[in-house]
Amino acid sequence: MKKDIEIRKVQDVAIAIIPKDEEFWDVFLINLQDVSLRNVIVNSNGYGNIDGKYLKTTTLRYFYERIPPNTSVKVEPIQRKLLNITNEFWVSFQMSDYLYDKKYVFVSGSLNEMNFTTIPFHEVKGVMIQ
Repeated sequence: MKKDIEIRKVQDVAIAIIPKDEEFWDVFLINLQDVSLRNVIVNSNGYGNIDGKYLKTTTLRYFYERIPPNTSVKVEPIQRKLLNITNEFWVSFQMSDYLYDKKYVFVSGSLNEMNFTTIPFHEVKGVMIQ
């Protein structure tokens, strides 16, 4: 039965984290598809060690009825002090009458200038997972 379920790979949907100011970075969900994403749910959380103490953030959930083609939406801000822990974003959405999901994981230490790339639709530098 499980073998009969078609698993489709998520393509051209990304999460980007962009520096905003000295205190915050912004998280964006980017739709690089030529079709809308519908009924989008984003779960975010973080975990890891800060100053020798284990920290787990609250799981936050966001819902977007529709994300148009070739656009991005701001999901949330992240405090700079949380950039050194692992940050996860689980994204689920409908596209062309099929349900997709993918987990985007920014591992501890990955949110730094060494990993910067130009973020589509923003034309600024940040870290992106596609």
